[in-house]
Amino acid sequence: MQLNWAGVDHWVVSLGCGLLIGVVSERREHERLNTAGTRTHAITALLGCAAWELGVEIFIVALLAVAALTVAAYWHSARNDPGLTSEVTLLFTLTLGALSQKSAPLAAALGILCALLVHSKGTIQHWSRELLSEHELRDGLMLGAAALIILPLLPQSTVDPWDVLSLYALWKVVVLFMTVGMLGHILTRVLGPRWGLPVTGFFSGFVSSTAAIASFGNLAKADGDQLQQAYGCAMLAQLASLCLFIAILSTTSIALMISMALPLLVAAFFLALTAGIALWNRQKISPQTEFKTDRVFKLSSALLIAVIIACILLLSAWLQHAFGSTGVLVAGALAALAELHAAAASLGQLFASGNLPLTTAQWGVVLILAASATAKSALAFAIGGVKYGTRISLGLATMVAGTSLSLLWLG
Repeated sequence: MQLNWAGVDHWVVSLGCGLLIGVVSERREHERLNTAGTRTHAITALLGCAAWELGVEIFIVALLAVAALTVAAYWHSARNDPGLTSEVTLLFTLTLGALSQKSAPLAAALGILCALLVHSKGTIQHWSRELLSEHELRDGLMLGAAALIILPLLPQSTVDPWDVLSLYALWKVVVLFMTVGMLGHILTRVLGPRWGLPVTGFFSGFVSSTAAIASFGNLAKADGDQLQQAYGCAMLAQLASLCLFIAILSTTSIALMISMALPLLVAAFFLALTAGIALWNRQKISPQTEFKTDRVFKLSSALLIAVIIACILLLSAWLQHAFGSTGVLVAGALAALAELHAAAASLGQLFASGNLPLTTAQWGVVLILAASATAKSALAFAIGGVKYGTRISLGLATMVAGTSLSLLWLG
């Protein structure tokens, strides 16, 4: 009798998954009375592989038998430990054995993932029960619903007579805004307070650089010794806002973004340079000084951006029809006074739809940055005083000048 070794990898993967999950489960004996250890999981995985080899009907019988034994074991141990992790893990081990017949790499990957989840019980519980706050959980669920439920349901075709307004594209900008805010919040929590205001200020710029500039203006006005610190952190917030600006422009029109890559990189370099110089020359910060964002992201701000984008798109389409490209630039500049990213998304979508020439769109980007810088400079003077406002104005002016000169050089 000749042996066929062609499918031996399925058995090896099954045994490996069972042993790995079993070892991790058995090491939890100090936490509870396990229903299954290393040997049980290894045999169960091999049983799943063998049952599937014999046919689906045999596998169903094996699954029902293991499920019955698992229920009996849980009935015996439920009073001391009502958890279901060990019981569900055993059933999953059986399923992995069957899955190895269809896809050994997938079964191996899921087996390792299962072992990691079982092993990380304490870490996961500590994170979910103690570290994760209520508003962070709520915002995370909102982001998941926005990206995985609402976005796939929206039509990708335009819904207006000028073919510029796409609900799918609008909601992608909302999801991007929320995602970046979530990422910034998580990184700030992970890095901790040791990095102080610069890190928190940078990531707060993803949520609202305008609010960050205003908050640091209050700090500069309240404590003159922190003027350089506040200015440097405000420039970092503006740098984060520019990063989000680039991401949104890429989402709406990658062609326009590629054509503006060098000018925008120069703008980012000048912002990083001014922030670095200011923070290098800062005085020692008081340990009591803090700057916190009270939310992971503001859903109202994200929705407001979507509404502004829709209004700008429709207004720009009408102005272009009435006054040509000049009308589009005027609409974008006026919108940028209130919301930079909404104006960027509108401009990118208009260019992507073919309603705007490349040169006009490129200088439209510069005009939008200039309008936003003007509004933020006025806010800095009003809240932080003359010294703070002067520094913010000069820092933002270098951003706009760098973008303009780079675009002229390319042209």
